[in-house]
Amino acid sequence: MEIKLFSAQTYVERRNTLKKTLGKGVVLLLGNDESSINFKDNWYPFRQDSTFLYYFGLNLPGISALIDIDNNREIIFGNELSIDDIVWTGPQPSLASLAEKVGVTQVLPTSKISDHVSNDTAYLPPYRPEHTVKISQWTGKGIASANSDYSVPLIRAIAQQRSVKSAAEIDEINKAVSITSDMHLAVMQAAKPGMKEHELVGIAVQKAAENNVHLSFPPIMTVNGNILHNHYYGNTLKEGQMLLFDGGTESSSLYAGDMTRTYPVGSKFDSRQRALYDVVIDAHSAAVDALKPGALFKDIHLLACKKLVQGLTQVGLMKGDADEAVSAGAHTMFFQCGLGHMMGLDVHDMENLGEQYIGYTESLVKSKEFGLKSLRLGKKLEKGFVVTIEPGIYIIPELIDMYKSENKYADFINYKELESYREFGGIRVEDDYVVTDAGSTLLGTPLARSSNDVEQVRAKALEPVAL
Repeated sequence: MEIKLFSAQTYVERRNTLKKTLGKGVVLLLGNDESSINFKDNWYPFRQDSTFLYYFGLNLPGISALIDIDNNREIIFGNELSIDDIVWTGPQPSLASLAEKVGVTQVLPTSKISDHVSNDTAYLPPYRPEHTVKISQWTGKGIASANSDYSVPLIRAIAQQRSVKSAAEIDEINKAVSITSDMHLAVMQAAKPGMKEHELVGIAVQKAAENNVHLSFPPIMTVNGNILHNHYYGNTLKEGQMLLFDGGTESSSLYAGDMTRTYPVGSKFDSRQRALYDVVIDAHSAAVDALKPGALFKDIHLLACKKLVQGLTQVGLMKGDADEAVSAGAHTMFFQCGLGHMMGLDVHDMENLGEQYIGYTESLVKSKEFGLKSLRLGKKLEKGFVVTIEPGIYIIPELIDMYKSENKYADFINYKELESYREFGGIRVEDDYVVTDAGSTLLGTPLARSSNDVEQVRAKALEPVAL
């Protein structure tokens, strides 16, 4: 059993901070269980709930924990291994000994949880069906109530605490992003015309395995970069296409990395590809330069949109005033999603707690407009926030047809020129940053980003092998 932990004091201090913020009450944090694929004992890879990891550290299935603020006690609930378990797993550390490593002295069997929770116990939104069932059984609530009666004050307290990363957390994220960068470089160096997308996914997975870590999410590896979440890997790479790879790994302590690169299948971008790629890079650079404490991330998103419009106007795909185009929403023909998101123990950090609570505030409500409704983060940045910056250009034929049929944004979109780009695909460039007093710092090993640097890597990768 390999469990990467911070010091026991770290977990004690985290729990004490939460208790101080809440002031009173009882908090139940559910860990995850093993999850079966197609029969009971054939399991998906286990991944602990991230909030449980943050406060209790143990990456084990079948455990939960209680923080009783009123009586100043903390309990981990779980069952010690029986001889029937040990036959299959070998001897393992006791749950009690592991609890000590995270500063908890009281361990009770899972069957005792219902004795310590009530209808008033605070818990987080359940995102797995078994969580809802357990809450219902332990609290006596009906299934519908168990699913909806989560504690908003608890969400807000945890969001406030987990959003600002400690130096130790940033170190772990930096490790995850460095492995992620190495993985991307391996794929960038391996891609060749005639390969299948799934062969490159195999190289990415191998790189993670070489570092004894898992991917932080299912990778996107596609020559159809205009499809935003594309997990089909059956296409054959062809000269003249671009490959978009969006992927990340975790560190050994389960902090996430997340990067995207887009590059030519051959050694060079063609003139159109290079022109739009450089537009994305300009937007990326402008957004990074704007990162700083106090900056509203929604404003940085809109700044990136403006830069995209200005670049697209220069290449003839858009027209008119850039500010007016963004205000009208015309940029969504090309950039339909958000500029970035928070990252930590989750690649989309704390997303299971609700985007309104994580990326927004009581006074800043998430937009329902196309484009902005996909912006996961809008609130003011603080020192210690870790965010992704990932502008893109996506040419979606179905969206062209819909907007054109409605004569939508005709004052800003050059539909005649755009028709010749229908099969262009998509471009995204993504890196990870921590917000600092001075602005921001790039996380992980730097990876080729400019069109010149990307072409240098690709040219070297396609050099004939000397015999």
